[in-house]
Amino acid sequence: MKKTVFTGAASAIITPFTADGVDYDAFGRLIDFQIENGINAIVAAGTTGEGSTLTDREHEDVIAFCAKRIAGRVPLVAGTGSNDTAHAIERTKTACGAGADAVLLVTPYYNKTTQRGLIASFTAIANESSVPCILYNVPSRTGMNMLPETLAELAKHERITGVKEACGNLSQIAKERLLCGDSLDIYSGCDDQVVPTMSLGGKGLISVVANILPAETAEICARFFRGDVQGAAELQLKLLQLMNQLMIETNPIPAKAACAAMGFGENRVRLPLVPMEEGNRLKLLEMMREMGLRV
Repeated sequence: MKKTVFTGAASAIITPFTADGVDYDAFGRLIDFQIENGINAIVAAGTTGEGSTLTDREHEDVIAFCAKRIAGRVPLVAGTGSNDTAHAIERTKTACGAGADAVLLVTPYYNKTTQRGLIASFTAIANESSVPCILYNVPSRTGMNMLPETLAELAKHERITGVKEACGNLSQIAKERLLCGDSLDIYSGCDDQVVPTMSLGGKGLISVVANILPAETAEICARFFRGDVQGAAELQLKLLQLMNQLMIETNPIPAKAACAAMGFGENRVRLPLVPMEEGNRLKLLEMMREMGLRV
């Protein structure tokens, strides 16, 4: 039986930047805020953490900093995927050495490989990893949809333990659950689909909204796993408009604006991303105030 990396809500945490690099003061405070408010795991250097624009040195430093700051309080999952399998292997090895408890591997983007290519690529990375691997399917960003049959084949690998599923297709997730059973943990990669995903046997979610509402996001999962499915659904729906507003521009543009308004670093993203349009930002801040946040 494979070991589950985490159950519940993981925050896909932003990486705060200054003009010169990573803002580690803001980063540390954000990590503490997450854990103190009950988040179940932290995902660093993923999509929301702008991992693709971190230099290799920054990536290693970010993972090492997170591991030290978290200090074993919750699992740390490091985003190490790339469109270059060799680069993903190197980042995975580095993250393992820096203290990550697991790695998150996005499907190769731009190259647009075949399903056989996905199996070959993820197998090659998992063979070199010393920690569990969570795969990441997000076709809207990569142009590549990992099929349930592909996941079922990959789930045979002892170190491939889960998938962050952001395909947006609940029928596909149901088929994944049918084919993979208990050999692969499924996490929702869409905040607005966490309760339906858990109802199909999912273990929780990897969340963007958790950056600003970690307690509420974790509570959705806690209610569900306590058997209060209606309560979990009600809380998901309560957060739905804010979840959607955090996706009105490309993630993590709105998340960065939201975190900056809460005092967690500057409203700064790296090109080719640009800061949130002012009208959208003001609407986001209004929604945050309605949720009781001080911004």
